[in-house]
Amino acid sequence: MSLMENPQTLRECQIQKLKKMLHLNVGTDVNLVSSSNQEELTWKVLILDRRSSGIVSSVLRVNDLLEYGVTMHTLIDQRRAALPDVPAIYFLQPTAENIAQTIADIENDQYDDFYVNFTSSLSRSLLEDFAKKVAQTGKSYKIKQVYDQYLDFIVTEPNLFSLDMKNVYSEFNDPNTTEDQITSKADQIVSGLFSAILTMGSIPIIRCNRGGPAELISQRLDQRLRDHVINTRQNKGTGAESTSTASSSSHDKLVLVLLDRNVDISSMLAHSWIYQCMVSDVFKLERNTIEIKLSGDDDQSTVRRYDIDPHDFFWNENASLPFPDAVEHVEAELSKYTQEAKEITSKTGYSSIKDIDPTDKTNTQHIQEAIKALPELTQRKNIIDMHMSVLTELIKELDAKNLDSYFEIEQNFNDLRTQKQFLELIKKQSKGDNSRDKLRTYLIIYLKCDDLPKSFCDQCEKTLGDLGVDLAPLKYIKKVKELNKMSAMNTGKSLQTNGTNRNLSSNGGDLLSGLSSKLMGLTTEGSSKITEGFGSLISGIKNLLPEKANMPITNIVESIVMPANANQESINLTDDYLYFDPNATRGTHSRPPKRYSYNEAMVFVVGGGNYLEYSNLQDWCNSLNNSLGAAGSRQKLVTYGSTHICSVNEFLDECAELGKH
Repeated sequence: MSLMENPQTLRECQIQKLKKMLHLNVGTDVNLVSSSNQEELTWKVLILDRRSSGIVSSVLRVNDLLEYGVTMHTLIDQRRAALPDVPAIYFLQPTAENIAQTIADIENDQYDDFYVNFTSSLSRSLLEDFAKKVAQTGKSYKIKQVYDQYLDFIVTEPNLFSLDMKNVYSEFNDPNTTEDQITSKADQIVSGLFSAILTMGSIPIIRCNRGGPAELISQRLDQRLRDHVINTRQNKGTGAESTSTASSSSHDKLVLVLLDRNVDISSMLAHSWIYQCMVSDVFKLERNTIEIKLSGDDDQSTVRRYDIDPHDFFWNENASLPFPDAVEHVEAELSKYTQEAKEITSKTGYSSIKDIDPTDKTNTQHIQEAIKALPELTQRKNIIDMHMSVLTELIKELDAKNLDSYFEIEQNFNDLRTQKQFLELIKKQSKGDNSRDKLRTYLIIYLKCDDLPKSFCDQCEKTLGDLGVDLAPLKYIKKVKELNKMSAMNTGKSLQTNGTNRNLSSNGGDLLSGLSSKLMGLTTEGSSKITEGFGSLISGIKNLLPEKANMPITNIVESIVMPANANQESINLTDDYLYFDPNATRGTHSRPPKRYSYNEAMVFVVGGGNYLEYSNLQDWCNSLNNSLGAAGSRQKLVTYGSTHICSVNEFLDECAELGKH
């Protein structure tokens, strides 16, 4: 890799492995649908289960599957017509149920040849059972391949992944959870992380905070990786594909930063103005699908779903930008499209690009050019329209719930005047139900302020209680804060849970208030209104947004990846983190680690992650790469993952469950 060459993202690595699997595990350098490669063309069907379907659909579309000769894909538990002359690729979780169904398909001659792939490692007992039952069918010749693919994780952004394991935080923090349940859950997490690491292609150094689930998982993952390294070294020279282990120097290796969710609770509750974060917060964003509930005139709600394609140019460029920037940019994209469409159609004689007839007998050069440009222009327009609709609905929700006011207060939580404003705010009634927004902001103030007046807390909690807000999450948060205080006193360290950001200008709060109603006026007469008159307003709004500042997890990552750039407080914190090197001799985690800089990092949070932390990490990494690029140095790559990328409401539900104990 050259100094300036960008390292591959996790999504690129996963796609590469999936395409190789679809090419029958023999490489991906042949275009299977090219007319010049007809002899290479092998049409096949793809059999999935619910889990593997989520893995594939997050990164590949139907056209991608067609490119590799997959003419049909279906779920293994659905009724399927027999295609005895067609080969089939199976991509499934390694479960007894899936193996039993695969055996039944072989026995019934459902397909011609069987290429069996598992999302993660097939246990020895299941493998032996599989082999025994295949032999009993007398049709073992139909099995052409059996592969462990190690792809058991969901990738929804270039550097974002999830193990899709919900409620891990509440399970690990519930005193009623048994040791066996914790061990089982930890092993499941280890398996998912092992898959992500092998897909990235490098065995990492592991750093983790002490005394919680992250330490348990690090220990078990270290052992799993050590066994893999030993097996890889033993198989070296046999021609078997292996994962890179040794590196020329320590800083060339991947570093895995494993953290417990409790290192920073407040980020799970915060309001944000980042486009992607707002979509996840206000609506439902899961596996690249935005789900919006719309209320009708008859009080009946309907659900509108928008699919985010991996090639969605607007999302890729604007998801991590502040919401006002996204609105400004969608306006620019619409103007650009309108201008291009006008220029093309003016040459054809048609009044609109929608009216162009591909079968037009005149077939002039201009019409040919227009027909050629039509698919790309249509796709762009569909994407622009989708984001116009999403942004319009966001503005409506922002207005109905006064979300800007809660965002503003969270930026100035330590200010006594702000606390007084918050007390007045939570008493006000809004057009939409924002009871949980009130609770979230109070929880953040409670977590981040060490010296809140008791009278303020009593008034807030009484007001919230009178409004019918479930205060069970607060009960649990109080326990967390108390435990953190005790831990800080015992170790002599300052609290790290409560990251702060006071970069909003002192008069920013007054200027931000009422923003919702100004924005709302732009959407009352259809989606086109979102783009009218916004230029002057957006410039004012952008000046009021807080400057970007590192969140607690980003500070932790910086102190491990680039210690020379980190503040002393973060360095002191991470110097105490455990250290594992699966490539080195046993017991290395007991030695104080040297401070290296690393080019690649994988950050994994046990107990739930969010888009806000992902966005903040990518902002930090991009800023660092801009300075490194100017110096001609190699680019950094940071991948963020968690047991589950969850919404604020999901996390509040977990805290509420814990608050009942």
